[in-house]
Amino acid sequence: MGAGMPLSGDPVTARAEVFTALPDPGQANSVADLVERLRLLKVWAGDPSYETIKDRVNKAWTAAGRPAGELTRRSTVAYCFRPGRRRLDIDLVLAVVEALHPDTGYVTQWRQALRVVGGEIEAVSQVRVQDSLPQDLAGFTGRIGELDRLRDAALDGEAVVISAIEGMAGVGKTQLAVHAGHLLHQRQPFDRVLFVNLRGFDPDPAQPPADPAAVLDGFLRLLGMPGQQIPHTMAARAAAYRDRLAGTRALVVLDNAATTEQVRPLLPATPGCLILVTSRRRLDDLHPATHLSVDVFTPGEALALLTRTLSEVPLGPDPHASARIARRCGYLPLALSLITGHIRNTPGWTLTDHADRLDERHHDRRLDTGVELALHLSYQHLRADQRRLLRLLALHPGQDFDAYAAAALADTDLATGQALLESLHRDHLLQQAAPGRYTFHDLIRAYATIRATDEDPPSERRAALTCLFDHYLVTAAAAMTTLYSAESRLRLRIPVTSTRTPDLSDPDTALGWLDIERPTLVAVAAHTATNGWPTHTIGLSRTLYRYLSGGHYTDAVTVHGHAHHAVLHTGDATGHAHALNDLGVALWRLGRYGQGTAHLQQALALFRQAGDPHGQARTLNDLGITAHGECHLQAAADYFTQAVPLYRQAGDRSGEARGLTGLGTVEALLGRHRKAIDYFEQALLLHGQTSDRDGVAYALVHLGEVEVRAGRYGPAGDHLLQASTLYRQLGNRTGELAALDNLGVLHTRLGRPTQAAEYHQQALTGFRETGFRGCEPWSLNGLGEAAHAVGRPADALAHHTAAHTIAAEAGGRDQQARALTGLGHAHEALGNLDLAREHYRHALLLWTDLGLPEADQVRVRLSTLATSSNGAAGFSGSLQERHLL
Repeated sequence: MGAGMPLSGDPVTARAEVFTALPDPGQANSVADLVERLRLLKVWAGDPSYETIKDRVNKAWTAAGRPAGELTRRSTVAYCFRPGRRRLDIDLVLAVVEALHPDTGYVTQWRQALRVVGGEIEAVSQVRVQDSLPQDLAGFTGRIGELDRLRDAALDGEAVVISAIEGMAGVGKTQLAVHAGHLLHQRQPFDRVLFVNLRGFDPDPAQPPADPAAVLDGFLRLLGMPGQQIPHTMAARAAAYRDRLAGTRALVVLDNAATTEQVRPLLPATPGCLILVTSRRRLDDLHPATHLSVDVFTPGEALALLTRTLSEVPLGPDPHASARIARRCGYLPLALSLITGHIRNTPGWTLTDHADRLDERHHDRRLDTGVELALHLSYQHLRADQRRLLRLLALHPGQDFDAYAAAALADTDLATGQALLESLHRDHLLQQAAPGRYTFHDLIRAYATIRATDEDPPSERRAALTCLFDHYLVTAAAAMTTLYSAESRLRLRIPVTSTRTPDLSDPDTALGWLDIERPTLVAVAAHTATNGWPTHTIGLSRTLYRYLSGGHYTDAVTVHGHAHHAVLHTGDATGHAHALNDLGVALWRLGRYGQGTAHLQQALALFRQAGDPHGQARTLNDLGITAHGECHLQAAADYFTQAVPLYRQAGDRSGEARGLTGLGTVEALLGRHRKAIDYFEQALLLHGQTSDRDGVAYALVHLGEVEVRAGRYGPAGDHLLQASTLYRQLGNRTGELAALDNLGVLHTRLGRPTQAAEYHQQALTGFRETGFRGCEPWSLNGLGEAAHAVGRPADALAHHTAAHTIAAEAGGRDQQARALTGLGHAHEALGNLDLAREHYRHALLLWTDLGLPEADQVRVRLSTLATSSNGAAGFSGSLQERHLL
């Protein structure tokens, strides 16, 4: 590696003079840290100009098939390096890193670091998506010309139609898009409807513009892709999204967009799809698109709205009162809707009275805009309990909320909380995000936040938020107890509170609640960690561990990472160890093997210092799993062997069973099938005693795997199907993928390679999309073996080659050996005997080094080839190869 080139003046350059190693993104704790390391990487790479970096990025993107309209600019590249950033364009940063140092492993480190950074970027990843349009506005008024233009654009069924609806805040862009969507859907129903608020201009720093990668995550879930299958890169998610919408007629509403860059990945590619984009900016570089600029109402439209909605209010002596009201509101739709709500709730007043009052208020308070005036009057008219809830809801760290959250904030009963929400919604101060869930217009949130700061003492605000966070912690614990009752001892004991919680005693309901509230739970974990509620962060982390480990790995890193930082301020060594353990597992699952294992080792040391046998057992078991995954079998056996008696000492039968399952997996790899089956059967017995469904599935999938190896195909199929069903019920897609992959191996053994390939392909798709890159070689090798069995050696060659490449990157030596063996079979079938022998030799060296029984099979194959080709005496291998034979 070269040293940094001396440059003048810049402090980064001064450090670069002694900078001889690549900057490590894994050590970054903030966006600022990552930007600093990106600047250091630029220096390390010879300090190329931004223009040069831009050209390299665009060259790579063009080669990958990205259209010219999606290429980057020099200024955009330069912005990546600017200090003081709040968020990063992950796709572009990774492209810049690759342009500076095109090493796959190093780029992967940056990808994971961008996920881990936590505190400053997790909010962009929290976004609520819907598979239906919001409720249409009853009695929608005006906008005839705009609706005609949108209808005409939508009639083109031969192309992707994009209509950008642009205009100032409060002008009614969202309502226009929603109303147009409803009209078009009634005229000719769409196959799919997707809606998202991109938060392009939320004044709350805690609600930054939504990351399009997170939006794609949500859209893919709505389109039927299990969360654990969703890719972790922007490009892969966009490709999967377009693939899911291929051949469908979809309506996609992208509300409140910030930039074209935020919108572009969310555009489907299927002709006949209609995309409606609303934004306060004119998105001129969004091509091709129909740009529709929406202004305030015309005086006639404003009068029509007031006449329709206030028909029962007496006019009073001024025949022009309605015109005065409309003029004072600036003809702005948001202001008019707020004013009409206020007028309807003021009995005994005429429209003339209201017009006079608006004139007085405007003069006395010098309120410059119709929205300010309308908000002030609407707010003043509310009852005290309505005003208080509006203020407190504005402090909620999530994007939307339900009646339970409102009741917790207001410290009232559920019925009252629901009634207050409905009343605020009727007065247009809240919007309905989905049935039973509400959200703010960003202007109203900003106003309510100011009111909360001015009117509610800090102690009262803190008390209300504490009740809210209690609610989420208690409810999450209830959901997890329903789903994972056997692991209750792993979770912190949650104090009894008066918080109102839904009934989550049904597993499907519990899982549904977790899935709906997951973005909010992650936002709450981040907020509590950085604003003085560390025990809530730690509690959520410990409570949600098993749920998040089922496939929500990025969220797991965020939650457990915040818990790790929060616990440092508590002085709780055991809590620190648990946070390190959970974060280590999440990092390892995302492919950061070194950092994940280091966290686990640190957790083990802390548990030992604290004299916590149960914590030690838990971490030892996880270290065993990671060592097994990296094919360090003796180390894995040692970890599991240490964990089992500690679990017994702690009285944790479920944990003991997991340790026994771990020992069984080692014995299975070593070919000691009977001993492995004994371990798995012991584990199943213990899991049955504790009703640990996840543990039962864990033991069953490994039992089925070893039964396939042992030729017990009937029981193997039953056990693998049972495991798949259990994992699916628990929402653990990762476990389900493992079961599917083993079913593929089983069907190859049964002489059903076509069905085998289907199972392997399902598993491969899932593994790729979870980020579990280390598991991809299993399915690729399975596909190769199925192709070989059906007589397609060329396909087998391709699959095994891909498997070997990925396994070499991930350090999976057993899968490298399996791939080399498959390559030998493929080349042999193709008549390439020299290549077949070469691959068999490499496979034999690996199998022998690992001490696995597959070495004997390859040795026989290689010996047979050598004898048939050259005669036993004529075989020309190295001394080491002859010794192995």
